[in-house]
Amino acid sequence: MSELLSFGSDYLEGAHAEILRRLIETNLEQTAGYGLDTYSDAARAKIRRACRSPRAEIHFLSGGTQTNRIVISSLLHPYEGVIAADTGHITVHEAGAIECGGHKVLALPHADGKLTARAIESCLRTYHEDANRDHMVRPGMVYLSHPTEYGTLYTMDELEVISAICRANKIPLFLDGARLAYALGCDANELTLAAIARLTDAFYIGGTKCGALFGEAVVFPRPDTVPHFFTIIKQNGALLAKGRVLGIQFDTLFTDGLYERGGAHAVAMADRIRAALIEKGYTHAIDSPTNQIFLALDAAQLARLSAHVSMSFWEKQGDVTVMRIATSWATREKDVERLIAVL
Repeated sequence: MSELLSFGSDYLEGAHAEILRRLIETNLEQTAGYGLDTYSDAARAKIRRACRSPRAEIHFLSGGTQTNRIVISSLLHPYEGVIAADTGHITVHEAGAIECGGHKVLALPHADGKLTARAIESCLRTYHEDANRDHMVRPGMVYLSHPTEYGTLYTMDELEVISAICRANKIPLFLDGARLAYALGCDANELTLAAIARLTDAFYIGGTKCGALFGEAVVFPRPDTVPHFFTIIKQNGALLAKGRVLGIQFDTLFTDGLYERGGAHAVAMADRIRAALIEKGYTHAIDSPTNQIFLALDAAQLARLSAHVSMSFWEKQGDVTVMRIATSWATREKDVERLIAVL
């Protein structure tokens, strides 16, 4: 039996060769620990420039679930919860990490993976109009993903309206950018890093799924949004002594457009697969323009494709199964051609 083609996710490979080269080149250098090294400082400077946010406070963590839990818990009071889509990563695929930290996820119905301004306003209004609200979890912040878990993208108008709602209600807006490279590398994307920095209170730039070995860069566009965040990271066991390993990776990702180029490559590979799927008559479960493709497969299609391709199970929808095909910064053209040949 031939080896399955691997299109199950976008974090199956290691890291950009340039990152590995720089890690080797700097391996025997002695640097300060805990992200206080010159490479981490250089990465912060490049991210600030990319975000057009010269005063931004930036911290490096190792993984997405860890980052979401620490940022969310640091922004909320003990009696508050976080508004998220019912398909959001913190809602579904983080094993209750937010709840384990003492905060409820207030899940709202999604629209193609996205939270809508109307749903957020309704949630806030319902809370404030309830005479018993002091006995309830207060909606204390809003969590978005861009791209969403369905690979869809918020428009500029959508983010501006949601941002305005959050500011009118004096609650922070946090954007999960685990796959942000695949938005920035997509022609359909309207949100630049500068726009995200302007409209949110906190966001993170994903590395683990976007060409780094591991790592996420948390950005607070306004410094001291969370006082003593460095100490909070330490308290949660997430502060790397060898922080330069993260700094070197993000310094490299933000040199010569490597981050966006990796994202654009993944989207280009996904576009070729999408076109072939349409030509072959497959049904898309959702219209995603980024690196994730969601197929609605009947039993026969699922069995036939699964014999050749490793995909990710997503959900059941009646008699069909939704499976995900994902490309990455490292997807090879020859593997795309092999996938197309077995469709």
